[in-house]
Amino acid sequence: QVQLMESGGGSVQAGGSLRLSCAVSGYTDNDYCLGWFRQAPQKEREAVAGITRSDTIYYAGSVKGRFDLSRDNTKTTAYLEMNNLKHEDTDMYYCAAVRICAVARLLQADGYSYWGQGTQVTVFS
Repeated sequence: QVQLMESGGGSVQAGGSLRLSCAVSGYTDNDYCLGWFRQAPQKEREAVAGITRSDTIYYAGSVKGRFDLSRDNTKTTAYLEMNNLKHEDTDMYYCAAVRICAVARLLQADGYSYWGQGTQVTVFS
């Protein structure tokens, strides 16, 4: 059973930074694609960033240059370093995983099989 758990959310002043973590378990070979998404109440889930099995990373335009996705050497934990946060980055953040992904679907929520419970990020002025 694949499970994901996010942590690291919180409240931060605009211009500040936060680092989210996503602990992934259940893949015996730790070979999978992972994505970060965010969603506000009554809005559609929005892609933030994704990483392929070969560690190629893609970012949504709204966060490119400010957010940095990485994962540890064991590929059991992924991180989302968020810098220069803006009020509009306020959302619930989710990580998601899938065994095999196409690059074209890396930033599409329906391309993922497993999801964490989310962690709230609030950016205040």
